[in-house]
Amino acid sequence: MAIHQTALVDPAANIDPSVEIGAYSVIGPNVRIGADTTIGPHVVIEGHTTIGSGNHIFQFASIGAAPQDKKYAGEPTQLSIGDNNTIREFVTINLGTVQDGGITRLGSNNWIMAYVHIAHDCQLGDNIILANNATLAGHVHLEDWVFLGGFTSVHQFCRIGAHAMTAFTAAVSQDVPPFVTAAGNRAAPAGINSEGLKRRGFSSDQIAAIKRGYRIVYRSGQPLEEAKASLQQEEQNSPAAAPYLKQLREFIDASPRGIIR
Repeated sequence: MAIHQTALVDPAANIDPSVEIGAYSVIGPNVRIGADTTIGPHVVIEGHTTIGSGNHIFQFASIGAAPQDKKYAGEPTQLSIGDNNTIREFVTINLGTVQDGGITRLGSNNWIMAYVHIAHDCQLGDNIILANNATLAGHVHLEDWVFLGGFTSVHQFCRIGAHAMTAFTAAVSQDVPPFVTAAGNRAAPAGINSEGLKRRGFSSDQIAAIKRGYRIVYRSGQPLEEAKASLQQEEQNSPAAAPYLKQLREFIDASPRGIIR
């Protein structure tokens, strides 16, 4: 274990011997850190926080601090971070609250750029990119492969579906379905994330079918219930893309806040 002599690591913390901890960092007693994780200088990690292996946390990050929620009364809520995440300078990630599931989660292989805020009870999947100054209010859910542009702000309890993206300074106040690009304040649909889908190996036929699904929801003029029925028909017409069209339809069907439209 390579711990700088100026770092303050509580003896009760569970730190893998391969972890590196930089100068003046502070690690609390209820922290667990997995193998091959690097903690830069001036990082504070506190609370009941579990961090997996292969992560790189840059200087001045605040990980596992108390929620910014006036209802929080010191309950032993949690933060769980997976493997192989990059967490850049001045990122803040808070613990969960008992008003939700009691835990904030960040999956694996995520790229979290400088000054990002991930509030209490957020649930983030894998392979997500949050550009500088993206801000997630409490209880936000991001599915796998989401990309949020710089200065994006997401209202509490919003959900953003897999492979969706937002433009610079988008203000998201309703759910963003999978594959959809959102832009503006308030965020509105602006096509699908076709370039991201190409990079992830989606075929041209699959992307074309997802575009047809987008047009059904956003360009056909159908009421939402009719649009969902049309999506189901499109699943039958496009078997290669059927799982993705189903994913889009089921996300819309399960949206408690309603989707951007």
